[in-house]
Amino acid sequence: MRNIILPICLIAVQNVFAQWGGKFEQLENKLPAPNSYRSASGAPGEEYWQQRADYAIDAELKEETQVLSGKETITYYNNSPETLTFLWLQLDQNILAPDNMTDQTKTSHMVEEAPTLFFPFSKQTFGYEGGYKIISVKNNAGENLPYTINHTMMRIHIPPLESKQSLVFKIEWSYRVNDRMKYDERSGFDYFPEDNNYIFAIAQWFPRLCVFDDYEGWQNKQFLGRGEFALVFGNYDVNLTLPSDYVAAATGVLQNPSAVLSREQQERLEKARLSFDAPVFIVTEEEARKNEKSRSKRKSTWRYHADHVRDFAFAASRKFIWDAMAVKTGSTTPLAQSFYPKEGNPLWAQESTKAIRNALEVYSQRTFDYPYPTAISVNCADQGMEYPMICFNHGRPPKDGQISDRLRESTVAVIVHEVGHNFFPMIVNSDERQWTWMDEGLNSFLEKETIQERYPALGYVSNTPAYIVSFMKGNKNMMRPIMTNSENHAGNFSSNGYSKPSAALTVLRETVMGKELFDKAFKSYAQLWAFKHPRPADFFRTMENASAVDLDWFWRGWFYTTDHVDINLSEVKWYKVGDKKTDFEKKVALKDKKPMTDFTRGPMPLTVTPSPAAGGEFRSLIKDADYLQKIKNKNLYELTFKNEGGLVSPIIIEWTYTDGSKEREIIPAEVWRNNENSVQKVFAKDKQAQRIAIDPDNATADTETSNNSFPRNSKSAFDQFKEKQP
Repeated sequence: MRNIILPICLIAVQNVFAQWGGKFEQLENKLPAPNSYRSASGAPGEEYWQQRADYAIDAELKEETQVLSGKETITYYNNSPETLTFLWLQLDQNILAPDNMTDQTKTSHMVEEAPTLFFPFSKQTFGYEGGYKIISVKNNAGENLPYTINHTMMRIHIPPLESKQSLVFKIEWSYRVNDRMKYDERSGFDYFPEDNNYIFAIAQWFPRLCVFDDYEGWQNKQFLGRGEFALVFGNYDVNLTLPSDYVAAATGVLQNPSAVLSREQQERLEKARLSFDAPVFIVTEEEARKNEKSRSKRKSTWRYHADHVRDFAFAASRKFIWDAMAVKTGSTTPLAQSFYPKEGNPLWAQESTKAIRNALEVYSQRTFDYPYPTAISVNCADQGMEYPMICFNHGRPPKDGQISDRLRESTVAVIVHEVGHNFFPMIVNSDERQWTWMDEGLNSFLEKETIQERYPALGYVSNTPAYIVSFMKGNKNMMRPIMTNSENHAGNFSSNGYSKPSAALTVLRETVMGKELFDKAFKSYAQLWAFKHPRPADFFRTMENASAVDLDWFWRGWFYTTDHVDINLSEVKWYKVGDKKTDFEKKVALKDKKPMTDFTRGPMPLTVTPSPAAGGEFRSLIKDADYLQKIKNKNLYELTFKNEGGLVSPIIIEWTYTDGSKEREIIPAEVWRNNENSVQKVFAKDKQAQRIAIDPDNATADTETSNNSFPRNSKSAFDQFKEKQP
């Protein structure tokens, strides 16, 4: 055992018996044990497996009735070690069916003498009847398979499907497409009364396999509207029959352009595949305006193929303008495409395809080269939703065509965000029904990184630590930890699922780990789990394993609690070594001196006297190290920090000296490991401090800046009022 002797002036006495909250304890009791499917390093295990489902779909959309009908053949591959006797499929459109669980479980109330009723009527109240009509479920031989529908899930009873075997079965169905402007759903149509046309943005439109995995068996969470989707990878062949004057966009690659496009449009499409500098118009605005007036009685079938995707969505309209350009993302060259009505111009012609390119380039740099052949952005009113290779995005200028800075920023942001979802969760295929943050939080972080890098003039602050402060200091009764199921957030769902995880990752990258370690670890996670099904523990473990940074305290605080950062620089003492020695027994204890309120009265004289317990050994240490000479002309500052918010955090200190120079240093969060409530630390500085501030740029989401500096900042009553506003 080493006998360590410290100079008395640098002993920072801590109350190790203060109330302990276990903030630095490991997370083993909260995470599932590693196994042969998911390793302790966060990587897929040597026996990892996942199911596969291939789809061949023939569908027809009838504009006059807004009915979508289809026949699908599903080939399901059982790669699990178990024998299956039934399958579960998702019937997401049943969220609009009579007696749906979403309407049944919504709370409601009446307000007396109110001009309107605060009462959520069901969709059927207004004459709309949604949900699937399942016409038949058959095996490949044409024999009926028994099935049971449980709200948004359908159980199909099958002969035993053993491990490593596959099953082919068929479903025929139809449903009535909803008006998205009346019923706030991710899929539906926008109607344009001015020219009597529609934009159909169709998703969650066919019965799809639920996930069956090593973690929880069959997915068992109903679709209630907020928690999104857990899906199986597979290959798709889809035939969409539409009015022949419609233009379509869809997941995958168009297989029959000669059947649905004019010769000139085909040539433009090929030209776009070689255009890296600017978009090429495949369908011009002039052509789209002409299509708006058309009412063809003929039908056309658009044929698409997509490999290794977890879903399929499409959009169709007479109104679409269509532009495209090529993007280079390392080893791949996808086609960025935009589809939008004239009502989206001039904004969409200026920004949409460029935003796709920026998203693909930055996300690819941070994760993996974008592997799909295309990425599509479709303009829909009040919509922002993502699917493999295609997304639906809002953003339309007023009729005078004027584009405000706010409109441009929000449009760019939603396009970058939704295109970015191709990476999370379309490829890194997390379970959105369970964990919103695993796709929305990670994606919001990269959205913020992309916009700040590619659009610096926008001054984008969304999803940053400073942006999340007002939420973090809010009512704890209305908060839930990030590690909460999507449907169970009491309020501020977007802040908790999107902005807070993004802010946390920013703190992790900028302050805790450093950019180099974070970026390598984050890329490792993305590459390890591309085209697989990660869970929260896989992310946590990969980030630690790839960086050699123990982050259990970070996940515990940011993801498992509603604590917030509020570090109070509660006390500052300034000392200089004096020349006169005094008797130890008569020396006034340092702790009895009054705390400073400013730096004007000068430093307290510090007399260095050995402790009697140290004896000659201490005196020898000082003599040998010539310690007194080294600190005699230095300014010694004893800083006391109090953790008022409960969330342990690194301490960023900015020193401003009397000569105008500044110095910044970061004290790791582990400084709180023995006392989670209050710590002291002594600093020796050559220069005299004029001001000491902690977290001056609000890089840690500190919620109370009035206690972050010394001397204290004086604030007006109005400034104090503003800080209290949500």
